[in-house]
Amino acid sequence: MNISGGNLPAMTGAGESAEVYSAALAKKQQKADGAAALALIEGAANTSVAQTPAKSVTATLGNNVNVYV
Repeated sequence: MNISGGNLPAMTGAGESAEVYSAALAKKQQKADGAAALALIEGAANTSVAQTPAKSVTATLGNNVNVYV
């Protein structure tokens, strides 16, 4: 009884199709990442003009620090 598997045919097609599928998924992910990055950049560019600086409510906060030695 021989169970070594040396006489089985090589399945190169399965490995190649897995590589192609993996490459297709990677390309799709890169496109999605690029679209998300562009949307983030566009969103940051649009809101930076509309923002106004925050006004200080208490300008003296933190001016007096009690230090005991």
